Amino acid sequence: MVTIDTSEFREGLCIKVEDEIYSILWYQHHKPGKGGAVMRTKLRNIRTGSIIERTFKSGERFEVVDLVKKKKQYMYQAGDNYVFMDMETFEEIQIPKKQLGEAAKFLKENVEVEGLYLNEEFLGIELPTSVELKVIHTVPGIRGDSVSNVMKPATLETGVEILVPLFVEVGDIVKVDTRTGEYIERVESKK
Repeated sequence: MVTIDTSEFREGLCIKVEDEIYSILWYQHHKPGKGGAVMRTKLRNIRTGSIIERTFKSGERFEVVDLVKKKKQYMYQAGDNYVFMDMETFEEIQIPKKQLGEAAKFLKENVEVEGLYLNEEFLGIELPTSVELKVIHTVPGIRGDSVSNVMKPATLETGVEILVPLFVEVGDIVKVDTRTGEYIERVESKK
């Protein structure tokens, strides 16, 4: 069993916190005016996909969890289950939507993901850091409104709703950060 303290945190590291396995998405060392230093973190629960924010005391120790990753390809949705194909054995497995958590919002057919396993038990998936999705609904932008930080809601092909700049239109392909659910850039314009 390998343990580390907060000074050894890095993005992508999997640790055990209160008998749950989390992946570190973001961390920041913080020294308040009074008291000891702390480590602020954003953690993703590997089993449920939910994201939490936690603060730990500097020097606190955690067990490192060494997960095995196996390449999977998302095939299709069958009711409340998502069907993935193992890229080595070509075996199909069905995973309940609730086990995928937030990750299900970014799944598009044929996208490759990492299946996460601990002692041969399937825990969840790890998405690529960004995916490209088509905008299927959004309100039109106002001509001449070129203020770059004004955003509007848009629904993407997987059903997820994100905020996009005014110039994005229905039919455009946008790149989305799967860790935060935020718009990164327009990849392709429908024009």
